[in-house]
Amino acid sequence: MSNTLQAIRGMNDILPDQTPVWQFVEDTLREVLSSYGYREIRMPVVEKTELFKRSIGEVTDIVEKEMYTFEDRNGDSLTLRPEGTASCVRACIQHGLVNNQVQRLWYTGPMFRHERPQKGRYRQFYQVGVEVFGLEGPDIDAELIIMTARFWKRLGLGDVTLQLNSLGTVEARTRFKAALVEYLKANFEQLDDDSQRRLETNPLRILDSKNPDIQALLGEAPQLSDYIDDDSKAHFEAFLSLLDAAGVAYEINPRLVRGLDYYGRTVFEWVTDQLGAQGTVCAGGRYDALVEYLGGRATPAVGFAMGLERLIALLENQQAVFPAAEPHLYIVAMGDSAQREGFLIAERLRDSLPWLRVQTHCGGGSFKSQFKKADRSGAQYALVIGEDEVVRGEAGIKPLRERSEQQSVLFDDLPVHVAQLFGHGTD
Repeated sequence: MSNTLQAIRGMNDILPDQTPVWQFVEDTLREVLSSYGYREIRMPVVEKTELFKRSIGEVTDIVEKEMYTFEDRNGDSLTLRPEGTASCVRACIQHGLVNNQVQRLWYTGPMFRHERPQKGRYRQFYQVGVEVFGLEGPDIDAELIIMTARFWKRLGLGDVTLQLNSLGTVEARTRFKAALVEYLKANFEQLDDDSQRRLETNPLRILDSKNPDIQALLGEAPQLSDYIDDDSKAHFEAFLSLLDAAGVAYEINPRLVRGLDYYGRTVFEWVTDQLGAQGTVCAGGRYDALVEYLGGRATPAVGFAMGLERLIALLENQQAVFPAAEPHLYIVAMGDSAQREGFLIAERLRDSLPWLRVQTHCGGGSFKSQFKKADRSGAQYALVIGEDEVVRGEAGIKPLRERSEQQSVLFDDLPVHVAQLFGHGTD
């Protein structure tokens, strides 16, 4: 048996060859969020267990089975956050950010759930979350949807479908839940084991069942839409009207519910059929009661989260083209004075051309071995300096990806020449 230590199952390393894709996606999301006026908030990875029990619901799968919970040295029960909304609400209450204020916030980072690892579902996974506090109208619901549609456009992402539903108020949902439970109990023998368990704990989640037999049974069940209150219906219709005006396509899914207790009124999911069972890329909705429930003032709220692993897997599945991360230039230098000059030239180029990626060879070696490393780096050009070049005050620029002659360029002219090679200015 090997003594080599391995990562914990379901908690994966993201290696240097993979991180450029992550950076591209994260940077794109940040740019879009900033363009809509959203500001970043950063919360701790560990919270008091009570926060998630109260917000998510004690009888949910997350709290009962999936949370990483432990007792610290003070005897307090702590939990690695399984999702970000509860932490964000806690932070906003604690720091007075939701006292008669409007907040448009976003965050990113790891979440933790002890689930069975599979593609698109891991025990440590990364999310970008967006939360809005202090706005109750359908316009902010529509803004979130329109903004996510812009994410997909900027990322070049296709084949995602928007599904929408309204859960109504807590009172309306309670009436519907009672009718649904009565119907399902009358058909108890037709329920699978998972649905039988959920009937006693979280019956609305049965609507999400992927079992075709259960879905067939639900065809005769009471419909949530028959119990929705008039105000929620008007809110939902105004929301859909805004999406229609913006040209955002959607499907109404009357069985769409979210797995967390705090949702009400608008709920949505962006889904795909390209990731197998883990087809939800982004999901969220309204949770107008949660801030007050966790001890703050009554505050309307709406938000969503997207899983970065699933988003990146979908982009890769669609063979998306990502910006290059390889160096533009690899500096090959032979001799002590040439190596010193190479370091100085690299710094001058970085000062003059902040966008330029320059890798300087370290560790010595022959020209041949250095060129091999330059080629493996993926750089488009090698900037070549030997002792003779130092004396002449010039460097050679050798193409590595095409057959053309090496050019000699004076040290002082390098910033302008390199900028021209890559179609950039020097500013």
